[in-house]
Amino acid sequence: MNFKIMTAALICVAGTAFAGGHGMAPMVEAADQSVAEGTVSASKVVAPANGWLVVHRTGEDMKPGPVVGHAPLRKGENMDVAAILTEEVAAGDMLMLMVHGEDGGMTTGIFEYTLGAKEDGPIRMDGNLVMTTITAQ
Repeated sequence: MNFKIMTAALICVAGTAFAGGHGMAPMVEAADQSVAEGTVSASKVVAPANGWLVVHRTGEDMKPGPVVGHAPLRKGENMDVAAILTEEVAAGDMLMLMVHGEDGGMTTGIFEYTLGAKEDGPIRMDGNLVMTTITAQ
């Protein structure tokens, strides 16, 4: 095996082991909560790069629907991330809190995603969306 390839492989494995062992895998942690004040919060979000915590409507089908809020994320661990809701959300509504990237848009720092677009779109880990679902109280 080529020395450069072997070194690159070892670095990748070491980096993955470090991230996994230090809780740095992308994730969203949130619980059912009141939305009476017009916000929804995630207690912890880990993002692989600067991006967005995006609040989608969802239903029993567990598919992401229209965006009803978003908040910026820094690369790494983000604690107590609050997104201001841009539409009325009622108690009992299901919300999907999802990590989106800051890629492909026209302007850095401006959330440009619309449902199904590539700009500032959702990130995936092993083919799965990085998200959690809560119920508004």
